[in-house]
Amino acid sequence: MAQNPTLDEKDLAILRLLALNGRMPFTEIGRRVGLSDVAVIKRVRRLESSGVIKRYTIEVDPAKLGYRAVSITGIDTEPQNLFQVVEKLKAMDCVKYIALTSGDHSVMTIIWARDGDDMARIHESISKLPGVKRVCPAVILEVFKDERV
Repeated sequence: MAQNPTLDEKDLAILRLLALNGRMPFTEIGRRVGLSDVAVIKRVRRLESSGVIKRYTIEVDPAKLGYRAVSITGIDTEPQNLFQVVEKLKAMDCVKYIALTSGDHSVMTIIWARDGDDMARIHESISKLPGVKRVCPAVILEVFKDERV
């Protein structure tokens, strides 16, 4: 597996199209980027084998699933409890994303909740985990850009 594949404009265009619609046929991608479907297939396979394309997935609307409150939440922990806190967060269905970070908070999460009261309960339960010093939620009001490539 190549660590740093060289990407050209055609590769980036293919990635952008797949990010918009991972089910787009290779013939359609080829038409849009000016390549044959065979050339697109070869490029996509190279992007997969080099690890640029990690997986194909779907994107859901949390609100359509009944989650009307989404937060980006910073969590400060005692250093010795960091990984225990992460393990507890991983076990929570409402926590959809967890990252170790530098900067203001040691952990950043994305949390889905049914409503504001549910979000408050979730944040309160996180604040009570052993080793958690502070929970700093930022409830998302509106998303203006969500781009993956």
